[in-house]
Amino acid sequence: MAKTALITGASGLLGRQVLQAFHRSGWEAVGTGFTRAKPPTILKVNISDQVALEQALDDVKSSYTVCELVDNTRHGLSIAPIDRVHFAGAANRFPDKCEADPEGARAVNVDSTRSLARATSSRGILLIYISTDYLFSGAPGEAPYEADDPTQPPNIYGQTKLGGEKATLEQTRERGLGVVLRVPVLYGSADERDASSINVLLDVLWKSQEKDAKIKMDDWAQRYPTNTEDVGRVCQDIAVKYLEAGDARISLPKILQFSSEDKFTKYEICELFADIMGLPIQGIMANKEGNDPNASVQRPYDTHLSTKALKELGIDVRTQDFKAWW
Repeated sequence: MAKTALITGASGLLGRQVLQAFHRSGWEAVGTGFTRAKPPTILKVNISDQVALEQALDDVKSSYTVCELVDNTRHGLSIAPIDRVHFAGAANRFPDKCEADPEGARAVNVDSTRSLARATSSRGILLIYISTDYLFSGAPGEAPYEADDPTQPPNIYGQTKLGGEKATLEQTRERGLGVVLRVPVLYGSADERDASSINVLLDVLWKSQEKDAKIKMDDWAQRYPTNTEDVGRVCQDIAVKYLEAGDARISLPKILQFSSEDKFTKYEICELFADIMGLPIQGIMANKEGNDPNASVQRPYDTHLSTKALKELGIDVRTQDFKAWW
C-alpha cells in the first residue's frame, strides 16, 4: 500500500527538500505553496483558508489508495494502519517580520496551525510540525537544550512558534498523531539567497567588496547551521518510525529536536565564505556587542538543541559538513 505525504510550504527553503526526501523514499508526495506554487508538483493552497486546506487534504486522500487513518488523527474511529503523513512547513519564520506584524505572525504560526491540526486529526493523518530553537532563552551557559527543558522565547517569532507547538499537540493528543520537530537556522539549495539567513551572507560578502564598505556583522550569537536535505531525511525517518509503531506511537516522544553540531557566528561564516571564494574580508567588521537592548528583536546567544530523543528512537542525526557543502 502506497504511503502518501502532503507537504505545506513545499515551495520554501525547507519544504522543497522535505518533498524530495519523501519522493526519493518511494512515497506518493504532494506539495502545496501559495505565491510560488508550481502545479502539478506544488499545488496552490492558502493554508489560512480553511476550506481550501481541507479540500487539499481530501484531494490527496482520494487520489491514492490509503486507509482511513493517516498521520494526524485524534479521534480514533478506525483500527486500520496509518499510512499518510502531513508535514507542516509553511510559517512566518523571519523574526523581524514577526515583530513588525505580531498579529499576522500569530495568524500563520498559531491559528493556521491549529486549523491544520484539527483538519488532519479528523482525517486520521499524522502531522509533523516544524518548530524552532528560538523557543529557548539562549542565555550563556544553558545550552544544549533538551526537548523537555523550560521554554522562554525571546521574541514574537519564538512565542508564536511555541503557540503553534501547543496547538498541534492539543489537537492531536488523543491518538498521539502529532509530532513537533525543532530545528535551528537552515541553509541549502535555494532559488534566492535571501530565503536563508545563512545563504544570504554570500551577498553580504560580495557587498563588502565595494570601495569603503564597512558592514557590521554579528560575532556574538552562536549558530548551528543545518542543511535542509538533512532535515528532509529526518522528517521522512520520523514518519516511518511513527507510522510503523501503530498504537504504540502514543508512548513515543511528541517533541523531537535536530541540529548540526557545526558552530559558527555569522562573522565566522563570512570568514569561511571569504576563504572558500578567495576574497578579502576587510569590508566586514566583527560585532561582539551582543543584543542591543533597544533593538526591536532580541535574539538569543546560544540555543543549541540536543538530539538525544532522536538518537533514542534510532534515527540518524549525522549532518553534512558545513564547509564541505559550500
